[in-house]
Amino acid sequence: MMMQERTHTDAEGAILFDADASPQVGHDWFAPDYWRGRGALRTQPGGRGGVAIVATLVGECVLRHYRRGGLVAALMGDRYLWTGADRTRPFAEFRLLAEIARLELPGPAVVAARYCRHGMFYSADLITRRIADARTLAECLAAGRLDGELAEEVGALVARFHRAGVWHADLNAHNVLVTPDGLHLIDFDRGRMRIPSVAWQEANLRRLRRSLLKLGAAAGSEATFEKAIWQPLLYRYGRTLKP
Repeated sequence: MMMQERTHTDAEGAILFDADASPQVGHDWFAPDYWRGRGALRTQPGGRGGVAIVATLVGECVLRHYRRGGLVAALMGDRYLWTGADRTRPFAEFRLLAEIARLELPGPAVVAARYCRHGMFYSADLITRRIADARTLAECLAAGRLDGELAEEVGALVARFHRAGVWHADLNAHNVLVTPDGLHLIDFDRGRMRIPSVAWQEANLRRLRRSLLKLGAAAGSEATFEKAIWQPLLYRYGRTLKP
């Protein structure tokens, strides 16, 4: 899938957008209050990332404000060091998502990205199309819906991205979406294209495993988790990675 990439630059910062989705995207698109005033702000959950669901002219979208996590958040909040437009978090994620779409992988369709300059720093936002009727893998686990069949689907999903050389910086159960039509991988902040390598691919899988264990996937016993969930996931992963 190809897109028509355009950039609008002004004194405030710059917006990178898909002109095929919308011929014009202004700074107001990135302000939840703008959508609230039009009755188009669907939800605005709390937590890191400042995610809002908004009803735009191109359909329901996810508006995400970039925020730091951990100890750095107390010092930097939502500010990042400026090292050039093409190296900003939103522009890098926009272009990675565009490549994911070109490769026909199941990721979120990107609409627009923005940075705002603040001297030596910048703040940032990203708009992607909302994936309808989705639950996270973490939610499926909590609801008792993570079984061997779903685990195999997760393995196949991850393998497709790995085979294409897409590295996800934070592969965890919250970033895998399950829908009636299939699975999707989301949140590619800091992700990038890499030459396929067993080292980073296995590190990615270990990260996913830690996430599942942290969420209680081995509440019965780790041996049961290994047999019922993890081994089916790895089996399908291997079959898909090297068909």
